Amino acid sequence: MYKEILVPTDGSGPAQAAIDHAVTLAGLCDARIHGLFVTDSGTVERVDGKYPQSADDVESVGVDAVEELEARAAAEGVETVTRITGGTAHEEIVGYAEENNVDVIVMGTRGRQGVERYLLGSVTERVVRTAEQAVLTVDEATPPHPAE
Repeated sequence: MYKEILVPTDGSGPAQAAIDHAVTLAGLCDARIHGLFVTDSGTVERVDGKYPQSADDVESVGVDAVEELEARAAAEGVETVTRITGGTAHEEIVGYAEENNVDVIVMGTRGRQGVERYLLGSVTERVVRTAEQAVLTVDEATPPHPAE
């Protein structure tokens, strides 16, 4: 079914939930996980619950985020490949998926609604609208479904 699964991560709770789902899915499909952290050149948003003060701070969050993904996948015997890159998050995610023949993108959602969502936008929403691949969105409160 799926052989290449992309999980964009920023170390946040929703991203962690997406990683849980991706690891479960990869285990079921014998797939490889691609972990991607984008040091977004657009509007600075909270990363990992804080506002980074410098590019080095953002890079450090990215290193931690992809290392956490690698550790969680390795614990389940799932192969991973990771990358940290810069640019506009949704464009980098979609571009990476296309360049690496990704079958599905698994992304966390932050649950913004109304004016906050309209004003801040949504990386996940933009990926859903522009990616040619399937996009599985995961809410932080949704536990991964174990194999039956």
